Amino acid sequence: MNLIVRPILPRFGAEVSGIDLTKPLDAETREAVLAAQSRWGVTMWRDTGLTDETHIAFSRQFGHLELAPAPSGKPYRHAHRELFDASNLDASGTISTNELVRLHNRGNQIWHTDASFMPVRTELSLLLCHEAPAAGGETWFADMRAAYEDLPRSTQERIAGLRARHSLWWSRKRGGFPLTDEEVDARGYAVHPLVHVHRRSGRQALYLSGHARDIEGLPRAQGEALLAELTAFATQPQYVFSVSYAPGDLVIWDDLCTMHRGGEFDELHHRRDMRRTSVREGGSAEASADQFTDLYRAAGVDLHKPRR
Repeated sequence: MNLIVRPILPRFGAEVSGIDLTKPLDAETREAVLAAQSRWGVTMWRDTGLTDETHIAFSRQFGHLELAPAPSGKPYRHAHRELFDASNLDASGTISTNELVRLHNRGNQIWHTDASFMPVRTELSLLLCHEAPAAGGETWFADMRAAYEDLPRSTQERIAGLRARHSLWWSRKRGGFPLTDEEVDARGYAVHPLVHVHRRSGRQALYLSGHARDIEGLPRAQGEALLAELTAFATQPQYVFSVSYAPGDLVIWDDLCTMHRGGEFDELHHRRDMRRTSVREGGSAEASADQFTDLYRAAGVDLHKPRR
């Protein structure tokens, strides 16, 4: 094993190379990959040669994989539901013109943490590029550990013990999806600590997300203001970098110590084909094996039916 690590920021993000991700990892190499992931939060792997099948096989070595939501009465674009579709393409592989889908996906351009709206969270996200647009379409990452550590002590004390309420539908509404506040509230929330200890590194981290609606126990306006204040602090330039892609590039991020957002691009004229696997926190069996489908069905949301 010859793992090569090149830091991107002094405390956050690294380009990593030196091993073949298409082959099974031995125990030593797997632990080295996890150690790099824990140290840097985001790792970028260029020109991996991964296919859908080897992407899934590589990801499985780190824990239980979530299933992408099953579309109601529509074909799924991929052969494997372990692949979440982060593209602007429809099931036939052409650029989607479905306005509801586009508005739903627009929420991904808000700073967020994957699956913070679930009671059982995502720990690792592994995003593989199959096709990149000519311009834009990058991913921006923010360091939630360094941001917490740099907060004034008075702020750390002010937010200790607070819990935020998260909803997928809140971030979708923020992105322009046609929902009312009442509809968001009716779909319920997942509640998570605003600050937690990152298990693998032992460092404290903010757990922020564009899915976070408000703070449990605080007036809504006060909670919204606090979340906006912390997000603005955590996304200052010293905590942030972006990754641009070429086909075959893989980026892995730890959702328990990072936040991210998608960059804008001309989504009606340029293709962006990105596919993500999601490793469930701690391999927990507490949630349904198909919890993302359950979420959409419970909400009664079908992106392929026009709203009246």
